[in-house]
Amino acid sequence: MSTIHDQAMNYVYQQVLQRLLSFFSRAERTALQLLIQRLVVAAGGMENIGHFKVLVNQSGSRDSCYTLALLRAAQLSIAGRAPATFQLRVATLRWSGNSHTALQNMHRSYSALFLYDDPRVELLMVDHRQVLPFDHQAPICEEGREANRVNLLLIGHRRTFSEVLELWDDAYLATAEFYGQIARWNNGVDAMIGSESARRQKHFLDGLSRAVQKAAIAGPIVGGSGFEILFPLLDGLGGDYYREFYTEEERVAWRPEGQFETCRRTGFININDMIVGKLEERWPLLSDFLGFQTDELTLYQGDDEYADPLVAAHLQGMQAQFIEDRTYESGISDYLQSSLNAMRRKQVPEPVCEQLLCSFGNPQEPEQLRQQAESCLMANFDLNEIQLTCLLFAPFIDSGAGLERFLRSCHPGMLVALPDLHRAMQGLHAPEQVLKWMTDVSGLPVSLIVRLYAMGPIRIIASSDLVSQDGSLDKAVSGSAADRSAEG
Repeated sequence: MSTIHDQAMNYVYQQVLQRLLSFFSRAERTALQLLIQRLVVAAGGMENIGHFKVLVNQSGSRDSCYTLALLRAAQLSIAGRAPATFQLRVATLRWSGNSHTALQNMHRSYSALFLYDDPRVELLMVDHRQVLPFDHQAPICEEGREANRVNLLLIGHRRTFSEVLELWDDAYLATAEFYGQIARWNNGVDAMIGSESARRQKHFLDGLSRAVQKAAIAGPIVGGSGFEILFPLLDGLGGDYYREFYTEEERVAWRPEGQFETCRRTGFININDMIVGKLEERWPLLSDFLGFQTDELTLYQGDDEYADPLVAAHLQGMQAQFIEDRTYESGISDYLQSSLNAMRRKQVPEPVCEQLLCSFGNPQEPEQLRQQAESCLMANFDLNEIQLTCLLFAPFIDSGAGLERFLRSCHPGMLVALPDLHRAMQGLHAPEQVLKWMTDVSGLPVSLIVRLYAMGPIRIIASSDLVSQDGSLDKAVSGSAADRSAEG
């Protein structure tokens, strides 16, 4: 019975491959053969390919779905001509920014590629540091949702008043930790496959460089601009990237415990040069075969796949209004102009650029955009405008150096309580109403505000400002944060 079942499934898999290949252009078929050769060489020859396991990150984005289809074509092509093929681990990080559309894209693409129930494929998701089987219908757990919210706020507060708020820096930190851990889980993997362009790889590493400085676990990342340094870099960052914010008792272990290799063997294989042809030529494969759908504004995302364009525009409007003493509308206009310039540099067709303008409505009457962005932040991160405004001012770090400025600008009625606020942030006794005000305005528990208060001044150093001769990771930490304990 088992043999009959295996024969039937092999027939199904070959049918999937033939249909998949029917969507490939001649250039894509050539690229597929080159990809197969690259994987066989990395495995040490065809005789070893059955023991070779590769990891691919899946976010439900257009590019990650296409990369998965290419890898599945390689896996099934090898299976059709050799006794065994490589094993595939497909993993996704569940965080509060995951859209319903992205999760549905993953599920539809997995179904179309017959990944479910294929013993050569692992479909995984990580929710609140727990590795689980992928389930597109499962909401993020409440503990994970709260951890996402708090970590986003903590990383966001680790900056000076004059620095622009990079709201999604925590996503770089969480994703990097995810890469390092999922590569070691359950006997690990041999290689992680990525199709990101050199520009997007650098963008991710720049974001991670900011984030590790804000988390006070390392200095700016130096030594390379591509993912060839990714896993050696992750090895140097330690196991828990949020360790400076939480006590030992508060930290959440990666689970299932005891199933993560101590020594990682994973390398990175870049297949960006295998991505051929124009984007519009891939749409039949993406939409007709994989069932990929896109939110309208997702089409205009730049290199930062975490950033919601609507929220990004709202943030720039808030920055202009509260920090730069300009109007909210001027910030929105700046964002739109910057986005249009970037799209035109990439030679995006002008009708698509015009569609972007229509999507955002009239920048001079931005009330609808503002409401949509606020609803998105509340739905995804439980973050309201009062807390977002507090985050813009970052008033707690460096012994509350920016606290008085924040109060004068946004809460002048609390100036009289300034001494009580400083006492509370030092962990000393303070009136209950003062403690409640701190929590309501920031969205953070008082214990974590105390730890931010004890963290010294921070000046983010861009990786591009540094030159490294040996490619090592500078472990120095900006300011005096490294000398502060996690307990504050």
